[in-house]
Amino acid sequence: MKINRWKPLSLLCGAVLVAAPTAAVAVASPAQPTADDYYQDAIGKTGPELEAALNGIISNGVTTLNYDDVWEALKATDEDPNNTANVVLLYSGRSQGKDTNGGDADQWNREHTWAKSHGDFDTVPGPGTDVHHLRPTDVSVNSDRGNKDFDMGGTESEEAPGNFTDDDSWEPRDAVKGDVARMIFYMSVRYEGNDGFADLEVNDQVGNGSNPNIGKLSVLKQWNEQDPPDAFEQHRNEVIFTDIQHNRNPFIDHPEWVEEIW
Repeated sequence: MKINRWKPLSLLCGAVLVAAPTAAVAVASPAQPTADDYYQDAIGKTGPELEAALNGIISNGVTTLNYDDVWEALKATDEDPNNTANVVLLYSGRSQGKDTNGGDADQWNREHTWAKSHGDFDTVPGPGTDVHHLRPTDVSVNSDRGNKDFDMGGTESEEAPGNFTDDDSWEPRDAVKGDVARMIFYMSVRYEGNDGFADLEVNDQVGNGSNPNIGKLSVLKQWNEQDPPDAFEQHRNEVIFTDIQHNRNPFIDHPEWVEEIW
């Protein structure tokens, strides 16, 4: 934000300020950090070196939530820009009252995009409460997705048209395919097994069960290309960084890094 010194100085100095506008502008505002200042240790790196650098960056200075905190966090991160009393549900796209959260039918609850059984981290602080992959979803739609991997195809969801599912996979609607992919890539880089939790790794298969893996990598990469970050996703990343966890999802800021790592 620029510091406006014109008004108070003009009250004291009158026309003097007008006679030397260049001097006033020169002291107006400090340099603002650029987006890449956050990633300065990653710029220019590729492959495993890039992944290691990003892990260090997004693991540093993080505020860890408990699972109850997640309710309030999601009311901020997924707020409907057209109705601030509501959140937007991930899979259905429905705008729903913030206070209709819970476990009953037609309420919304906390979806672990990286299913918590894939690595058995449950809801303990850490990956189980990381808001970068937690999203509000309709209770029954969340149940339909369960802990399935991500892939194309299946039968269309009755409650969330545009989403498809079969025995071992879930395909989200087109508008959030990239969002889902970038959340999965974030989790794979953020949790490398060096913080007491499992080493989460995205792979190119489905049916991963309780292994600390989620696929399907080749499809998730397609989704990242097909559905680039939009204003809602970018705003969500900013809110998490500024107000909640104080780290970023690098694949929202730099979706091209997906190809550099995988």
